[in-house]
Amino acid sequence: MSAAKPIDKSQIRNAATVILLRDRFTTPRILMGQRGAKAVFMPNKFVFPGGAVDVDDTHIPLATPLPEMCAARLTEDADPSLAHAIAVAAIREVWEETGLILGQKGDWQGDIPPDWATFAATGHVPRASNMQFVFRALTPPGRPRRFDARFFLVDADHIASDPDDFSAASDELSHLQWVPLSKARSFDMPFITEVVMAEVQARAGDLSPPTSVPYFKNNDEESLFMRLRGQPMPDS
Repeated sequence: MSAAKPIDKSQIRNAATVILLRDRFTTPRILMGQRGAKAVFMPNKFVFPGGAVDVDDTHIPLATPLPEMCAARLTEDADPSLAHAIAVAAIREVWEETGLILGQKGDWQGDIPPDWATFAATGHVPRASNMQFVFRALTPPGRPRRFDARFFLVDADHIASDPDDFSAASDELSHLQWVPLSKARSFDMPFITEVVMAEVQARAGDLSPPTSVPYFKNNDEESLFMRLRGQPMPDS
């Protein structure tokens, strides 16, 4: 078999997606919204909040960092400097698309980038210690846009605002709602979201980190299924 063609990194954007899980031990529900009919990427589909990493995300300080194992797995088969920016992007996208706050009370230091002005105005700083890295997927070739997306599972108990108040959300997602996990697959969603949904269902009652993280790595010749295990980071 010939070697797989290298992935053209210039055509792929790093991205973060967040699965907010509510009432996980009783009647688990997840937060989803519908993309617009005119959206270039996945129009009309029900998705989790998420989007591409921005340049400013690299410089945004976190009140608390990602768990060590999650950070280690994020850097596997990736630029080690990306872990921080991806976590920040996840928190920003949740705020922009849902108006919900993943953060803690605190004051910002230095200049606040425009994309973070409304978040900072709530009196919170972003917090990543309650985010669990559970899935990674690379958009297959031939799509209008390609993303290297990392999926984070966050218990809704860690939302610092009213989980039913979407008044600060942008208009990127409509019909924001807490969907019963048992009924979520009846919604029109992308294939990869269905795959991630199965992972969430398997982990709904388990607070411990997964033993490994599934990674669907689609290159120009084949789709590869990998497992990201990560290694504990050495003491500095």
